[in-house]
Amino acid sequence: QVQLVESGGGLVQAGGSLRLSCVASGRTFSSYGMGWFRQAPGKEREIAAAINWSGGRSYYADSVKGRFTISRDNTKNTVYLQMNSLKPEDTAAYYCAAAQSAWAGWSGTAYDYWGQGTQVTVSS
Repeated sequence: QVQLVESGGGLVQAGGSLRLSCVASGRTFSSYGMGWFRQAPGKEREIAAAINWSGGRSYYADSVKGRFTISRDNTKNTVYLQMNSLKPEDTAAYYCAAAQSAWAGWSGTAYDYWGQGTQVTVSS
């Protein structure tokens, strides 16, 4: 069983930045594909970014490409989401997810473990 704990959310003005962190329990974190998903009120959950086990492959939703960066530190069992140039439409609960496969991609169904989420609110 893997537990994921997100942090770093908050309230920020448009154009600002936040860095989300997700710490995973367990000794096999370095073999997991990881992802950040988000869900705004009244909308379906969507992928923001994904990263493979080594950090050598990543995927970004078109809506965040060029503004968000996903990274990981396997020595700290942590995955990050650096969010720059934030927009009001980025407001959502952000969830960290882990897959037992080395690369899980953009589909939420490919992930096996989920965190509780951290709220990001961007004011205009």
